[in-house]
Amino acid sequence: MNRKNITIGVVGLALTATAVSGFTGWYLEYRHATELESQLAEAQLQEKRSAVDRSISKQMEEIAYQQREISDEQREEAIQQKRTADEMRQRSETERQNALKAQQQAVASEVKAQEARQVAENERQIAEHQRIQAELSKRMTDTLSYVALARSLGSLSLIQSQLGNNELADLLSYASYLYINRYKDDVYHPAIFQSLMASSQSKRDWSEHNGSLSGIAEMSNEGNTIVTCSTYGELMLHKRKGDQLQSKTLLSNPDYDFRDILVDKEVVYAICRNGHLAIINHGAVQILELPRLTHPSAISEMDKDNLLLIGDHGIAQYNKTRKMMVAYKELDFKVISSSRYDYKPLLFDDQGRQHQVQDINKLVTTNVPVRGKVTAFASSKNTKQRVYGMSDGTIYLFNEHSGKVNKLDGHLSRISKLKLNGTRLYSSSYDGTMKLWNTNSDKIEPMTLITTGSWIMNFIFDGSKQYIWMGDQNGVLTMALMSVPMMVDRISNKLKRDFTVDEWNYYIGRKVPFESFLSQKGKEANK
Repeated sequence: MNRKNITIGVVGLALTATAVSGFTGWYLEYRHATELESQLAEAQLQEKRSAVDRSISKQMEEIAYQQREISDEQREEAIQQKRTADEMRQRSETERQNALKAQQQAVASEVKAQEARQVAENERQIAEHQRIQAELSKRMTDTLSYVALARSLGSLSLIQSQLGNNELADLLSYASYLYINRYKDDVYHPAIFQSLMASSQSKRDWSEHNGSLSGIAEMSNEGNTIVTCSTYGELMLHKRKGDQLQSKTLLSNPDYDFRDILVDKEVVYAICRNGHLAIINHGAVQILELPRLTHPSAISEMDKDNLLLIGDHGIAQYNKTRKMMVAYKELDFKVISSSRYDYKPLLFDDQGRQHQVQDINKLVTTNVPVRGKVTAFASSKNTKQRVYGMSDGTIYLFNEHSGKVNKLDGHLSRISKLKLNGTRLYSSSYDGTMKLWNTNSDKIEPMTLITTGSWIMNFIFDGSKQYIWMGDQNGVLTMALMSVPMMVDRISNKLKRDFTVDEWNYYIGRKVPFESFLSQKGKEANK
């Protein structure tokens, strides 16, 4: 490269550098001037803004001053309102304190009033209790007095009845019941009940059989109709119409010694001691011989199709449909008596045991809970009582729950029949008496219902449980009314007059207000 070209290049570069440097300086100056102009314009704008801000600030200051004045006024008003509120609150607190004091005083007054009321109530209750006690004492005194009077009148009625003064006896008997019933005492007291029986003339006797009347049964579906059998071979049907008895002989043969009778659907079964079974179906008579069964003495139901025939040393099963003896079982003991327990036949032997017949080949054997020979038995599922009548006349009352045994003394010889009706026990004996026992009493004592001159062999209640039918050794059939309301109704209907004043004063007493019994006819019996 020649010198000239280099010189030209250097000069060109220098010129270029000078130009660039000059342009740069101009541009910087221009930019600086522009920025100054911009800053000036901004300053002018800021000055305008500042003027506006000063104007606004002055206005705001004026507004603030005005608001401060308003705020001062409001603060002053608030202070005044607070002062007023404090005064009202203070007044309210004072009033509240006064109200609390008044309330406390009211509570104290109420407590005192309650205490006064309680004292008054206690005094009232004491007075009421004393009044009730006084009334109770008077009532008890009156009750004891009238109960004693009732029993005395009953005894007097029996005496007048025995003397033949029936009109006076009826009045005394009715008065006896009237007072005993009003004061809720025991109408089955001997003096009361026996006077009712005597005055109502509720006992009737009929001599129908030649031999001992050994069996009695009620005909099903036949009101007031029974059948009886005797040891003289007699089977009889009896219908009662009022106090009259219509009797019909069904069978009479002295060769047959009948000992027991059973009625099933109007078919009569009677068993003979000499080994025969008599069957009477609507008048048709069939005599069935009982082989192997020696000395039969009783009949009992096994189930709806079969009867159990009981002998001294064996039992037999009779089927009612097939009309024949279908089974026999020899016993290793002697049967003394029989009854029923829990709807099954029950046998008593001579070794102090009892045997419940579940089936002809199944006997459940247990020991009798009392000593002696059992000749009669009765039980009640409701009261859980069992009663054993013995050959010496003793009766034992056995409670199945507690196991307690009560010995009842009253009969003098063999017990022939027992019947439990609720808490009342009926018993008959060879001593010629029928007695009633209240098993619910603390002290169980007998009351004689019927007295005969011979052994009582058997008795039953009719379906209504209002009448008892009884048979004795002499063949006498006895009917006795047991319903107290019916007895009272009979006596009431018989009354023809009231007590005279003298009779009233003598028998009942001057202190007892006089009353007419004729106007009370039928009322007391229906209570």
